[in-house]
Amino acid sequence: VVLAASITNKSGKALVSRQFVDMSRIRIESFLAAFPKLVGTGKQHTYVETENVRYVYQPIESLYLLLVTNKQSNILEDLETLRLLSKLVPEYSVSLDEEGICKTAFELIFAFDEVISLGHKENVTVAQVKQYCEMESHEERLHKLVMQSKINETKDVMKRKASEIDKSKIEKNRGEKGGFMPLQSMGSGRIESGFGSDMNISSSGTGFGSGSGFGLTTDVDSFASKPKGRPPSSATAPPKGLGMQLGKNQKANQFLESLKAEGEVILEDVRPSTGPSRSAAPPLTDPITLSVDEKLNVTLKRDGGVSNFDVQGTLSLQILNQEDGLIQVQVETGGNPGILFKTHPNINKDLFSNENILGLKDPNRPFPTGQSGDGVGLLKWRMQSVDESVVPLTINCWPSVSGNETYVSIEYEASSMFDLQNVVISVPLPALREAPSVKQIDGEWRYDSRNSILEWSILLIDNSNRSGSMEFVVPPADSSVFFPISVRFSAANTFSDLKVTNVLPLRGGPTPKFSQRTLLSTENYQVV
Repeated sequence: VVLAASITNKSGKALVSRQFVDMSRIRIESFLAAFPKLVGTGKQHTYVETENVRYVYQPIESLYLLLVTNKQSNILEDLETLRLLSKLVPEYSVSLDEEGICKTAFELIFAFDEVISLGHKENVTVAQVKQYCEMESHEERLHKLVMQSKINETKDVMKRKASEIDKSKIEKNRGEKGGFMPLQSMGSGRIESGFGSDMNISSSGTGFGSGSGFGLTTDVDSFASKPKGRPPSSATAPPKGLGMQLGKNQKANQFLESLKAEGEVILEDVRPSTGPSRSAAPPLTDPITLSVDEKLNVTLKRDGGVSNFDVQGTLSLQILNQEDGLIQVQVETGGNPGILFKTHPNINKDLFSNENILGLKDPNRPFPTGQSGDGVGLLKWRMQSVDESVVPLTINCWPSVSGNETYVSIEYEASSMFDLQNVVISVPLPALREAPSVKQIDGEWRYDSRNSILEWSILLIDNSNRSGSMEFVVPPADSSVFFPISVRFSAANTFSDLKVTNVLPLRGGPTPKFSQRTLLSTENYQVV
């Protein structure tokens, strides 16, 4: 039975100590204090016995990793436990000296607890211990839920307060005008309120028998600043001079700032703009647009070979004007024998098989117009293979441990079939306190500390850089930590090489203007 595990220095001072059985602290400390006197110099064995206990130890640079067991304990099992603990210590401690061990004392104790339970070794590996120690805490998740609930409750309170302030200002403004009229008789009106945005009340109508308009606007900036450049409200604008504005709620802002100082993430509500979004896709300008889109799902083996390769493509049609709906689409396939095409149920299959023309079964029926998103699908296809030569991008990862560091070399090789754009290779890393040391890279890199991922970015891969490499250094880690590697990219040509050659009007007349968009993108691309 293992009585205790400890990391001590040469003088016998315990830097990290964990007791596993019911025994007084003074007795455990006396065992640890006696250890330096029992260790001799120049001896080859790594254990020493007294009348009561056995010390099984292993030097770690200037320190000792020590197990205190009873004399009936199985020494072979104790040596195996000691070897497992010696692998765990470098995983959590960056430097194997007194300062490094003390900084990671709690992490090491938690790891020891996963290896030894009630004095006996658990059947676990280094990777399993790290996974158990890094698992999400239920108490932490519960604490975050409670904090979010408090924030949401505060938002509701501020909404009610803002509404009360607004109503009181309305009543006060009515009194100052020498009379009032029921809110229901003000004609049309609009009330918008939101936490983190301003509150507008705009109304218009007849009043006081004069036929003059009556308007009121109240702005309450509660928890966020008013956005600049906002378009004017669609409601009737109030006459100048009758509006009233309140300043920012300073207490509310101070409350949010205090929450931010404590590390809480505050999501501020933003009123949706009435104008078009800048990040939205550009509007269609041509009367007819045909989009060729292929999604790539690939799983590569880390030692070479293809585990899964699947390409799924679609040809979709978007028509702006209804008068352009009576058409047929002439296409040209690339002749790839591995691709299987499948038409929409409403498409004339014989016409496509014989003449490569996509047209409806009923020629008098027009295609739908004004389709949002990707439009209406005309054709689908799929390609599957286990041939590594068709893979557009292969990744090789070579981790190697040298002393207290792990050197990781990663290289990519791109096929000449495609010019790849916006390539991002995401490599998972062990939990680090600092960013990895990148020694060499073809491209740019970014370290995501929250998810412990190193992202390698290449803007364009063409004939000038069909291969490239990156090398970085991290603390000692198992090679399986760096997998799976995820990859994403896009390309302007596809595996099917499908092209739209012509659009044929069914009622005669000139050929309508059309455009074609082609995109190959990754959906799930990994090296496992």
